[in-house]
Amino acid sequence: MLKTRICELLGIEYPVISAGMGVVALARLAAAVSEAGGLGTIGLAAMDAAAARAEIRAARELTARPFAVNLLIPFLQPGLIDAVIEERPAAATFFWGEPDDFRDPIRRLKAAGVKVIWQCGSAAEARTAVAAGADAIIAQGLEAGGHVRGIVTTLALVPEVRAAIGDVPMAAAGGIADGRGLAAAIALGADGAVMGTRFVATEESAAHPLYKQRLLAAHASETLHTTLYDIGWPDAAHRVIRTPMVAEWERAGRPATGARPGEGAPAGTIRRRDGIDAPLVRYSVLPPAEYMDGEIEGLAFYAGESVSLVREILPAGEIVRRTVAEAEEVIMRRLAPLVR
Repeated sequence: MLKTRICELLGIEYPVISAGMGVVALARLAAAVSEAGGLGTIGLAAMDAAAARAEIRAARELTARPFAVNLLIPFLQPGLIDAVIEERPAAATFFWGEPDDFRDPIRRLKAAGVKVIWQCGSAAEARTAVAAGADAIIAQGLEAGGHVRGIVTTLALVPEVRAAIGDVPMAAAGGIADGRGLAAAIALGADGAVMGTRFVATEESAAHPLYKQRLLAAHASETLHTTLYDIGWPDAAHRVIRTPMVAEWERAGRPATGARPGEGAPAGTIRRRDGIDAPLVRYSVLPPAEYMDGEIEGLAFYAGESVSLVREILPAGEIVRRTVAEAEEVIMRRLAPLVR
């Protein structure tokens, strides 16, 4: 059985973590990953305290196994961290901020029994996060989909972070979508892998059906590292699939915000079961979700370079099981016999 330090820290069976993708990684997906033995993560971006409580409780109705929540720092709303402390998921991941600014929340979360994971894009940030009290680190490489904080590839970043943080548990993110990637991450010094793009294309993901289908057809060469989708979050780098709207912007010479083709035009409507009904515009930071309709081509189709490996929509639990089985096969049959 593939068991690492991150499994021991988080009380999980396998070192496979689903990314806490805002809007699409909700209770159903997180619970399915956790039920299969990994660590599912709920994306709390843009949620207030009441919505976060409801989503955590919904996950708890679906699984008794450990799961995590993702706290996207630029979108933290009043009372959100307090709600997480009171609801006590197994872990909370922080992303896109300075660790020293969160020493007190980290202390309070840990005192409540919530493990703290800090996702970073550099060895320096990882070192600071450990000093601030983080229990584990996610090292996110440039290949990752969604918002990307660092500028170094996963292959180069993971060994550098390992050297910086000693034996602190660490997961690798960026460019990983199967067991081969998990085995490679472990070989580089990680204790597990975080997968985002692979888990968007699952039955339990809240991504819009068109978004999922686009992932199945896309290639790594069609992804773009950019700051294009900035309505709601300016100057934050991310990786997306090239959609017709992206191509239109490129043909126009990649104009800056304020001069882009169709800027301000409708890009669908959010219609959520909690009563939220709000319009969206082109270049919005939100990805297309199943509870959105309209001209969603103007939204961000986030995807990492691992998208070339995503060719079918599967149950999330099946992805966990296949990933672990393939990683074990690679380690035992490909790597171990090479050592004489």
